[in-house]
Amino acid sequence: MTSTTQPTVLITGAGRGLGRALARALLASGWRVVVDARRAGHLSAALPGAVVVPGDVTDPAHRDALTAAVGGLGRLDLLVNNASDLGPSPLPRLADVPLAAVRRVQETNVLAPLALIQMFLPLLRASGGTVLNVSSDAAVEAYEGWGAYGSSKAALDQLTAVLAVEEPGLSVYSVDPGDMRTEMHQAAFPGEDISDRPAPETVVPGLLRLLTERPRSGRVRAADFAGSAA
Repeated sequence: MTSTTQPTVLITGAGRGLGRALARALLASGWRVVVDARRAGHLSAALPGAVVVPGDVTDPAHRDALTAAVGGLGRLDLLVNNASDLGPSPLPRLADVPLAAVRRVQETNVLAPLALIQMFLPLLRASGGTVLNVSSDAAVEAYEGWGAYGSSKAALDQLTAVLAVEEPGLSVYSVDPGDMRTEMHQAAFPGEDISDRPAPETVVPGLLRLLTERPRSGRVRAADFAGSAA
């Protein structure tokens, strides 16, 4: 096992969008970065220097592989639960949403983050680390068609809040990144032009500032930390 003071992060769902943008920024800042993605074939080239573990966070064997990869580095300072499942596209009303799809959304957006938190708590406690769970305004606002996804993010928010109470030695955040020009956001609005949404890279400075300042644990909006990290 490697012993080092170099900070280490695990970011799930780093194949594209916010996860990849944050991983790139942390690599540039000197962090050791472990990433995963279901479509990970391009990640080694996109994120040179990162430890890439292909797979699906809902798969226990993949989570074991992530544990082995992080454990081999000897520490974990930041866990970013970014991997998410939107559900069917176009977004169906609750009257029509397939229950199998709801189950998949909940497994990806709630159960997998909890499983990873449980697995990595010893390392996070040792470093006095940070858990960053990527949420959404759909967790607190009622948007037609967003019932499956929004309810999963509301559950993730509550999980985050309880973890913060139970683990006062950690910084624990549920972060609403705001609308972004991503593949997932496009799937939520099929056929619509979303080019007016900001790129995921524009959200990263706010996240870096959050990680630098480490305010009191809770639910935050990335927009409230906009600007360069100190």
